[in-house]
Amino acid sequence: MAAPIYLYNGPEFGKRNEAVAAVKSALKKKYASVDEYVFYLVETPFAQAMTTLQDGSLFSDATCVEIRGCEAIKNKSDIQMITDWLEKNPSDSSTLILVSDETSVDAKLKKAVPASNQKQFWEMFESEKLPWIMNFFSKNGYSLDQDAAELILEMVENNTEAMRNECSRFFIVFPQGSTITAENVEQILEHNREETPFTLFNKMTDVSKQPAERLESALSVLQKLRLSKENNSVMLLAGLTSCFRKLQTWHKVMAENPYADDFTLKTNGFGAKMMQKQYRNAAKIWSAGQTAAVLALISSTDMQIRNGGTLLEDVMLQKALYEIILKKGGSSATWEVEKD
Repeated sequence: MAAPIYLYNGPEFGKRNEAVAAVKSALKKKYASVDEYVFYLVETPFAQAMTTLQDGSLFSDATCVEIRGCEAIKNKSDIQMITDWLEKNPSDSSTLILVSDETSVDAKLKKAVPASNQKQFWEMFESEKLPWIMNFFSKNGYSLDQDAAELILEMVENNTEAMRNECSRFFIVFPQGSTITAENVEQILEHNREETPFTLFNKMTDVSKQPAERLESALSVLQKLRLSKENNSVMLLAGLTSCFRKLQTWHKVMAENPYADDFTLKTNGFGAKMMQKQYRNAAKIWSAGQTAAVLALISSTDMQIRNGGTLLEDVMLQKALYEIILKKGGSSATWEVEKD
């Protein structure tokens, strides 16, 4: 029997999350009761998550711990903690699922997981997305104009979970048998669009606007995020960190091969044309060095918020956006007024 540990990574959230759900479902079928935990390493120390796994539960037959952001597991002592646990716990009554949005994790961590329990989930090729979305509407009893389908693909992140969630909105508004048009798409998606750290990053990379205009747009999105149910600053900063780490990867790929083909870009997490355009624009704004400075700035902001409480949280987030967009990762002792 394979060890009770799984490693699922890559940017295709939909299929990846289905794989995680399948592991949990199998456990529930085998055991009468299962305690489930999800930890994000941006906000929970790795040792704490492992303690939960090791201690198990007095009231349940099995324990399942899911750790997200496992690309951060690099310390030899952390990986040793996993291997020690595996040696002492061969039964799947304690199961560990490691999850990452990134396309790679530390080699020592990867080695600790049986190959049969690892899977990398890639985004769909451009040629696969249009048939997927047309079929999704069809099997739910709707038809979709091609212009409408292409517009949806321009507006939605390139992963099946985001596409499924956004497309399902139409099934609430329109009766089965309806044909969805481009006008319907603008009505439903554009006017009711939920903001995320990734839509915030999109505003920050709009090279058609001047830096001051990008800052204004970004602050507007930040305000909406802070007023929404997804207002957790730690998760917001984690989302931005993910975007700028991806920008680091883009700089590395372009440095090695300025004319990288679609396959090279896809294997590095840039399968969608829209994403390629976004990171090509981002690379024009922040150099490799500036990207590293931005990541350090985000990390510093995160620590300040954690240590200082919520009193100045909004001010610190606004200041971080100011320094990322206008100072390109440089710090500013005081707010400055942009001159014409």
